[in-house]
Amino acid sequence: MQKFITLLFVLITTQVIGQNRLSKQEFSINGFRNPSIGLEYRFGGVSMHAGYYPTAFESGENTSFFKAGASFWFLPVGKRENPSSFYAGANYLRGFNREYEDKNAVGVEAGFRWMIWKGLNFRIGGIALAAKGESLKVNPTPGISYSFFFQ
Repeated sequence: MQKFITLLFVLITTQVIGQNRLSKQEFSINGFRNPSIGLEYRFGGVSMHAGYYPTAFESGENTSFFKAGASFWFLPVGKRENPSSFYAGANYLRGFNREYEDKNAVGVEAGFRWMIWKGLNFRIGGIALAAKGESLKVNPTPGISYSFFFQ
């Protein structure tokens, strides 16, 4: 077992060290849900975003928010010029309808962004959302975006 763990550590370390780094700057147009339908700007390993965020806590019921926050990007993977990578973030949300109307909320999310082709990318992750007077909600957060990279 110790040999297996050592081998796994060496393989992961080699992969992480051998990966391309993130570009210096990135501007993204986010077309679906993650992080929001809006805009995002990344400098180095930190990005800021803002936009409209729809989600369904229950089947057939859409709850809408304004969402703004920061994400941290790490562990780029792949040999492409703009590699796929993991992210984690914290967000402020303001409800537009249903039980969240005019309520403030906070969200914490994490996931993976897969670079499909040039700037086209797909995200899959999860968010934990909390608001005063509401139970903690955990939801999947898929997304699709197009990014423009600047060195």
